[in-house]
Amino acid sequence: MTGRRVLVTAASRHGSTAEIASVLAAEIAGCPAGRDAALSAAAVPAGAGPDPASWDAVVLGSAVYGGRWLAPAHDLAVRHVADLRRKPVWLFSSGPIGAPPFPPDEPYDVGTLTALLPVHGTRVLPGRLDPARLRFEERAMVTAMRAPVGDFRDWEAVRAWAREIAGVLAAEEPAARREPMTPA
Repeated sequence: MTGRRVLVTAASRHGSTAEIASVLAAEIAGCPAGRDAALSAAAVPAGAGPDPASWDAVVLGSAVYGGRWLAPAHDLAVRHVADLRRKPVWLFSSGPIGAPPFPPDEPYDVGTLTALLPVHGTRVLPGRLDPARLRFEERAMVTAMRAPVGDFRDWEAVRAWAREIAGVLAAEEPAARREPMTPA
């Protein structure tokens, strides 16, 4: 059986979203559905400019600031829209903090990208706010907003979503036998 390769790529300002991408990639490759389907996965920063054309599926994510994705993730999706339309794609956003996570809404960019791409699914995942990792102006904003500080990431939810993705890929026929996908 030929293995299927999954690109997990994300834009991260202070490392929290990059850590989520790494856990997603490790879980996709390591879960039973992933091993049975000969899935491999790698986490590559969106800013490194990975080319989705050479991958069989893509999980694309970004940290969210001011309700928007970071430019490296959004730009990667727009630049490679033709390639991404031909393969399974999932989107995730990281950033809500507190209990319950705030803000609860999907970022603006997710709606734009789901209109361009045939996305299999989206997730908004809680993030981390560590003032020690912030620039001076970011710390001032956090203080002014009285934002809750801490790590709100739910690692079991991240791993469960990765297993869900691996299960979908294990059940799908490989891209070589599939018609190109077009957005609905």
